[in-house]
Amino acid sequence: MTEFDQEKQVVEKIRESRGRIERELGKVIVGQKEATSQILTALFAGGHCLITGAPGLAKTLLVRSVAQIFHLKFSRIQFTPDLMPADITGTDILEETGDGKRRMQFVKGPIFANVILADEINRTPPKTQAALLEAMQEHQVTAAGVRYPLDEPFFVLATQNPVEMEGTYPLPEAQLDRFLFNVVVDYLPEDDEVSVVRATTAGKPPAIEPLFDAADVLRFHDVVKKVPVADDVIRYAVRLAAASRPGQPGAPDFVSQWVSWGAGLRAAQSLVLGAKARALLEGRFHVSPADIRALAHPTLRHRILLSYRAAADRVTVNTVIDRLLEHVKEGVR
Repeated sequence: MTEFDQEKQVVEKIRESRGRIERELGKVIVGQKEATSQILTALFAGGHCLITGAPGLAKTLLVRSVAQIFHLKFSRIQFTPDLMPADITGTDILEETGDGKRRMQFVKGPIFANVILADEINRTPPKTQAALLEAMQEHQVTAAGVRYPLDEPFFVLATQNPVEMEGTYPLPEAQLDRFLFNVVVDYLPEDDEVSVVRATTAGKPPAIEPLFDAADVLRFHDVVKKVPVADDVIRYAVRLAAASRPGQPGAPDFVSQWVSWGAGLRAAQSLVLGAKARALLEGRFHVSPADIRALAHPTLRHRILLSYRAAADRVTVNTVIDRLLEHVKEGVR
């Protein structure tokens, strides 16, 4: 079988997978279609996600269920103010060998898994946050000068609680930029909440059937990167990110008023990579401007820092992104 035939099979598997994944998730997750779609897109693209939502909205259950579907090792780390970097990466311990001697042995921490749920990442000090974010970027940890590669695929979903900001350590903008998407998990409509309460108080939830494995996910990543993108679509993503930067040529007036810091180059990269994964999940082997627009909010909302003027005008980051989508026209230079 040629390499082209193998890639064609992977593409066909991705096309067929979306309905099967949604059916499996539907056994335990009610609603949250948009959030689920964005997390799956990030997983297929090989990127990390920041998840924002109030407590009790099944964020942990959603992430664990995705890990089960893809048959990936799942690890949950509860971030607290006293959590140290070694608590997540691992540490060297002194142990005795069979001949009565002693040696240092590295004991791996919970970060050595495929899917990491970093719960309430903003509750731990910057030093521990940096240890996780370095692992996200390099896919490795360093202990006593020795580098230990992490398991592949490696996918981090970090949650932030939008309330109870007392005693938290918000992530700096440069660290937020390492997340492919910022996924918002919101409250469900009344009928969906009734369904959740009925299901969760009636007995044990049904088991989720694994559909893939780690090797499948790595093949998905390779194929996603090979999806062709027209230059006009790439230029549209670049111009959309650039328009969010105050003081730059072509930036609209509302950006100068409401934005203190705009999205960087990594935002355009994330838009294009996420659009490639979305196109395959939609059953297409090409990227359209509609894919870029569909991912603009999760890609840009954590990369745009609003000004005090925006707070005074009660302007949200979603409002700014909506205005950017109206301002930046596809195919127009």
